[in-house]
Amino acid sequence: MAFHRAPKPKPKSARSPILLLVAAVTAIALLFLFSSLLSTTSTKPSLFQRRQQHFEKYLYWGNRIDCPGKHCGSCEGLGHQESSLRCALEEAIFLGRTFVMPSRMCINPIHNKKGILHHSPNASSEELWDGSSCAMDSLYDTELMSGTVPVIFDNSKEWYRVLSTSMKLGTRGVEHVEGVSRFKLKENRRYSDLLLINRTASPLSWFMECKDRNNRSSIMLPYSFLPSMAAGKLREAAEKIKALLGDYDAIHVRRGDKIKIRKDRFGVARSLHPHLDRDTRPEFIICRIAKWVPAGRTLFIASNERTPGFFSSLSARYRLAYSSNYSHILDPLIENNYQLFMIERLIMMGAKTFIRTFKEDETDLSLTDDPKKNTKLWQIPVYNADETC
Repeated sequence: MAFHRAPKPKPKSARSPILLLVAAVTAIALLFLFSSLLSTTSTKPSLFQRRQQHFEKYLYWGNRIDCPGKHCGSCEGLGHQESSLRCALEEAIFLGRTFVMPSRMCINPIHNKKGILHHSPNASSEELWDGSSCAMDSLYDTELMSGTVPVIFDNSKEWYRVLSTSMKLGTRGVEHVEGVSRFKLKENRRYSDLLLINRTASPLSWFMECKDRNNRSSIMLPYSFLPSMAAGKLREAAEKIKALLGDYDAIHVRRGDKIKIRKDRFGVARSLHPHLDRDTRPEFIICRIAKWVPAGRTLFIASNERTPGFFSSLSARYRLAYSSNYSHILDPLIENNYQLFMIERLIMMGAKTFIRTFKEDETDLSLTDDPKKNTKLWQIPVYNADETC
C-alpha cells in the first residue's frame, strides 16, 4: 500500500524580520528628514523656540538708562544712551544671562522737534516720564536682538514671572549688587547661582561699567550693533529710501550740539573741539571729501545743522539728498527725532562711501581730526585752512 506523505511546511524566511526592521528605520528617517525640512523653511521661530533662546538667569540694571545717576534727570542723547545700553548688553553676554531691558527711553528736548514734549502743569511724575520718552520697541527689534543677546522688557509678563519666582527662591532668587566687577559676578557662586542679579551701575553713566573699552579685545558688541537692530518699520523705511537713492555716498555732519564756545576770564573764545566748526562748513567739507567722493555722485547728508540751505553750495559738485526729500515715506511713520536719526543712520551705513563727523574707529573716514571724546581742554577755535584743496 502506498503511503502519501504530508507535505512539510515551508520554513519561514529568516530575512523577514530584518526587512521589517530596515523598513521601519527607513520610514522614521524619512519622517525626521521631512520634519527637518519643514522647520528650516519656517521664517519665524515659534514662541516656544524664542523662549528657548533666553538664558535661564536674568540681569537687571534698572527701569531707566543711566538711572540712578547724574544723567537720570537731564536725559542724554541717543548716542550716549546707546553706549550705556550696549555696555549692559555686553555684561549680559559675559554672564550668560537674559538682559531685562527698560521698556522706554527718555528723549532729550534738544533732540526732538516732533511735539511729544508738551506737559500739563499738574501732570504726575509718571505722566511726565511717558510724555518725555518713547517705547523702546518703537526704536529696536528685540526679537532680532535676541539672536545675539537674549532680552525681555521690564513691562513684560515674563519679567513679572521672574520677579515672582525670585521671591520664592529666597537667597537663590535675587540680590542687589553695586560696585561688583562682572568677573566676580561670573566666578563667585554667591552671584552666579542667582536667578536674578539686580545691579546698580555707576552714577556717572551705565557705560562707565565698561571702563576697559579702550582694550579692543574686551569689546563684545561693535558700535554698529544697536544701529543695525532698528525696529522693523524703521528698517523698511530705510530700505525704501536706499532703493530710491540708488548708488550713493553719505556724510554725517554733527554741528549744533558739539560746537560749544565759551569765553575764558580774558574774554577769549574757546572750544572743546577747536576745528569742528571749520571742518563742518561746506567749503571745507568739499575740500576734505574730494579724495573719497568723486564729482557728480549722489551725496546723502544727515545733520543737526538747523540753518536752511547751509549745505547748498555742495550742489556745485554733488547731487544732494536729505531725509526731508522723502517726507512721503517718513511723515506717516516718524514720532520723534530718535526714530528719524535711526533711519538716517541705516541709510548712511548702506552708502558706498560713508564719512562720519568724528572717527569711531581707526579705519573710519571723518570730516574732522578732532577727537570725539571730551578732552575737557578748552582751546581757541581754528578757522584758517591747514592746507589747500
